[in-house]
Amino acid sequence: MILRTMVEIIKGDITTLKVDAIVNAANTTLLGGGGVDGAIHRAAGPRLQAECAMAGGCPTGSAKLTEGYSLPARFVIHAVGPVWSGGDQHEDELLASCYRTAMRLAEEHRIDSIAFPCISTGVYRFPFERACGIALAEIFRALDEGSRVKQVYCVCFSDADYETYQEVLTTFG
Repeated sequence: MILRTMVEIIKGDITTLKVDAIVNAANTTLLGGGGVDGAIHRAAGPRLQAECAMAGGCPTGSAKLTEGYSLPARFVIHAVGPVWSGGDQHEDELLASCYRTAMRLAEEHRIDSIAFPCISTGVYRFPFERACGIALAEIFRALDEGSRVKQVYCVCFSDADYETYQEVLTTFG
């Protein structure tokens, strides 16, 4: 399947990737936090914080685009995932919406390559394997619908996360 060649699971530091856009697992304020959010803000420098402050926040399930500043990536797409509350608060739909919105923003801004972290799986406690399935389903849906994005990276920080993502990828034709 050609779409599978467009999606690659990698282990590494998303802040070092030379892609058109990296996705940030942001909070609703967009003003930085812990985990990948904090790492992206530190690597991008203070101008990212200033632009995010002007953005006025972002609702859960949505995303906003900023410049990448000191990052190798041209853009940062700040996607606000849901906090896991047991699965009965529309968490799956909100997480899927993050990925759909990020891929739509990539399309609108003529982004050819994009890297996603594992959104909502850290301090937001979304079950990792479930989140991987949602992420891949939405990425493949966007590509199947003709997205201009040519390369998508799903970036894992740990070996365990990488192995789980690889296993989930095998379930997609």
